[in-house]
Amino acid sequence: MGKPDTRRMDRAIRQVNRKLEAVQNREMWPLDGRERRAVAAGIAGGSYRVVRHKSTDRAERKVETAWSAAETRLIAEIAALTTERQRIVNEAAKTKAAKKSSGWW
Repeated sequence: MGKPDTRRMDRAIRQVNRKLEAVQNREMWPLDGRERRAVAAGIAGGSYRVVRHKSTDRAERKVETAWSAAETRLIAEIAALTTERQRIVNEAAKTKAAKKSSGWW
């Protein structure tokens, strides 16, 4: 019996890591709809306040909260995928050990 097949998990983990890097660079493509709307609303509200020569504190907080929520979501997704990958590896090791112990004698 060979190594456990974790290619699909590894690919998913790499993809989510790429999304996390994009979110940390403030790129919009990895955001889901709710997060995208929150960022757009914060930017629109902030630009309106700038035109009116007023404070943009609340709009900036709203945008920062949306970005940090996206980061948190992606970090949790990476943790879940890593845990699932480890479960697959452990299950394969357990199967291999059981097969070895029920050997010739």
